[in-house]
Amino acid sequence: MENPTATSSRSSLFNQSIEKAFAVLGLFDAQHTQLSLSEIARLSGMSMGSVQRITHTLEQLGYINRVPQTRKYRIGIKIMTVASQYLEANLLVDCANPYLSDLSNRCMETVSLTEPCGLEMVYVARFTSRHYIPIHMPIGSRVPMFCTASGRAFLSALDDTIVRDYLEASELSAHTPNTVTDIDALMEIIHACRARGVAWNNAEFFQGDINIAAPVLNATGEPVAAVHITTPSSRWKLEDALDQLGPPLMECARAITKAARTRN
Repeated sequence: MENPTATSSRSSLFNQSIEKAFAVLGLFDAQHTQLSLSEIARLSGMSMGSVQRITHTLEQLGYINRVPQTRKYRIGIKIMTVASQYLEANLLVDCANPYLSDLSNRCMETVSLTEPCGLEMVYVARFTSRHYIPIHMPIGSRVPMFCTASGRAFLSALDDTIVRDYLEASELSAHTPNTVTDIDALMEIIHACRARGVAWNNAEFFQGDINIAAPVLNATGEPVAAVHITTPSSRWKLEDALDQLGPPLMECARAITKAARTRN
């Protein structure tokens, strides 16, 4: 598997204007729901002239909208069309949905499928528990690999040399008091996850949030995704979740792996 942390020289065909447009779209998130031209320029590091041209074009195309009351910009609903096209064309998601739904019904907890993107995992499917879950992670949400169960499940299916490359390239920030940020300690955790067949994190990304995960593999045995179960610590202890929910989780990951291989 190619190491996404490796850098390569850009082709002469690379279009920097398109890169800048996507950089502007990437600025909008839960902390930046609306942005002025000056804020976009400051956050992106672009000149005001570039920002004006890019925002005008994106507004004309419907990917951002101007808010009349504030004169600021916000992300446009048309961006959802691009995301939905990815999901509609994603064979793995189509194969996985019935198994994810079944697992969620069996364990009565939230079950999700994530795929790798650089040093993060991206939510591409999610079946929510009937029980209360305080954390909302919509489709498209991104989480770091190093401190999440889904990321560790993905890493556990890779060679140690590649795993260390991922970890060394990651921004090992402490998201909670429980977050493990030492590379050697993380390698030990990933070794333990590999041996057990299930990965985990215990309140390392969100307080009170326990996750367990298993990798989904392609036909050559490389990891392409991870299935994970989200359980609040108010209902589960980590060892109980691993013992009781781990077996059906691994069964679900194997079923998705087999179904995806059959469809290819």
